[in-house]
Amino acid sequence: MTDSNLRPVVLSPGDLKSYDRGGGARTTPLVSPGIGASSFINGITEFAPGVAIPFHSHNCEESVMLLEGHAMLDMDGAEAVALKPQDTTWIPPNLSHRFRNLSDSQPMKIFWTYASPQATRTLTESGETRPVSSEHNR
Repeated sequence: MTDSNLRPVVLSPGDLKSYDRGGGARTTPLVSPGIGASSFINGITEFAPGVAIPFHSHNCEESVMLLEGHAMLDMDGAEAVALKPQDTTWIPPNLSHRFRNLSDSQPMKIFWTYASPQATRTLTESGETRPVSSEHNR
C-alpha cells in the first residue's frame, strides 16, 4: 500500500543547491525526507584535488559508488582499498573510514546512500557527532 500523498520525483543534480562541507568537499543532497523519503537518504559529494576527509563513522549502513576520479577508501583496522569509477562500497555502522582523492589535479565524485534519514557522522578524532543533514544547512 502506498501513501496517496507521495509522488515520485526526478532529481537533476545540476539544478540542485550544493553545500560546502569544508576542507575541499562539496555535497549535493538528493533523496531526503523533504521529498518523502522515509528509509534512506542519498546525494553526491565532490572532492577537490588531493582532498581527504577526516576519519568518521555513521550510525547506519552506508554505500558509496565512485562516480569520477581516483579514490582510496581507508578503513580502521583494514587495508586501504583503491577505487575506480563504478566501484561500490558497503560500510557497516560504526566503522571508522574516510575517502581520499588520489589525484592532485582532478576532482573526485562519489554517490552515497545512508540506510537512515537520521544518519549521523561521528568524527573519529574528536568524537563530535552531527546529523548528516546538518551539512546541508551550512
